[in-house]
Amino acid sequence: MPKKIKNCFYKNLTFGKLLEAHYRSRKHKGYHDEVIQFEMNLENNISNLLNKITNNTYHLGKYYSFKIYEPKERIIKALPYIDRIVHQWYVEEFIKPYIVPKFISTSFACLAGRGTHKSAEAVQHQMRIIQRNHGDFWILKCDIKKFFYNIDTEVLYKIMCKYIEDKALLRFTKLLIFDNNSSNLGIPIGNYTSQFFANIYLNELDQYIKRTLRVKYYTRYMDDFVLLLKTKKECIFYKSKIEEFLKKYLHLELNDKSRYYPSAMGVNFCGYRIFTTHRLIRNNSKKKIKKCVKVWNTLYAKGKLDFNYTIQSINSWLAHSSHCNSYNLQRKVLNSCNFLLTDKAYLQIEQNLISLIENDS
Repeated sequence: MPKKIKNCFYKNLTFGKLLEAHYRSRKHKGYHDEVIQFEMNLENNISNLLNKITNNTYHLGKYYSFKIYEPKERIIKALPYIDRIVHQWYVEEFIKPYIVPKFISTSFACLAGRGTHKSAEAVQHQMRIIQRNHGDFWILKCDIKKFFYNIDTEVLYKIMCKYIEDKALLRFTKLLIFDNNSSNLGIPIGNYTSQFFANIYLNELDQYIKRTLRVKYYTRYMDDFVLLLKTKKECIFYKSKIEEFLKKYLHLELNDKSRYYPSAMGVNFCGYRIFTTHRLIRNNSKKKIKKCVKVWNTLYAKGKLDFNYTIQSINSWLAHSSHCNSYNLQRKVLNSCNFLLTDKAYLQIEQNLISLIENDS
């Protein structure tokens, strides 16, 4: 793996590569109006995009914004479809093959083959090792304050310069970071590139913790990270060092929720309460599924329940909860679903789900 990306921008800028990016971008979105319109004149649209990038006349389109409320309220910014093709091409051709392999092995967000479940497994595995080797230990759990909104784009660009020597690629990277951005603070939540820029940004922290501070047991999922340490004194020391590094080099701060505590309390991470001996689903997930069941039962009683959507939701929750010790909870949730227990068409589904849980356990 070369230290810097060199002489590859125009080699990877081809009609075929952009067409592949289009097919990835349209996945699960082929019914959207803008995708349909783009495909009505597909060859010309891809050719025009290719010419714009080649001639340095390409610019990002105008963002449109909307809010989401799960897991918390956030403003999502989305670009026109053609820009999403460009982001797919950029990430797949340059970020993933050249920069992602340089990440530490215990960074789990937005990376193929990793994700929340692998992250929770890694934390528990580390907890068991440190307990076996050192007995009782301490947990330093940190969260960065309003991470995406506080990323300094000037700092981000300097970090990207460390990886890229290709002048054309560097110029294009600068366009993606700064174009259509009225402020030097924050990157849009919703861009495909933003996930990877955020990971690249915090890879600086990963390298500092692992290479400079020499912390052995460390796991990060986006802006949440966990350090497992031998003593409370170590927690105080490393927390101050991390705060100092974030402020000085990345212009970030830790959230007030960042704290340290004895290992017996376990750690809330990636949707689970993790202990050395077992994992439990978080309390807010329990409350949410119970609330959903009440709503579903009410809709069923009124004859207004969308069975297909509801079954998909139940399957999703079962898949998530199956990665922890939740057999009794899963049985309780399924038994409380009146529409599964009373409707003959879905009685077999309920029995199959219970059978699946029993096999997994």
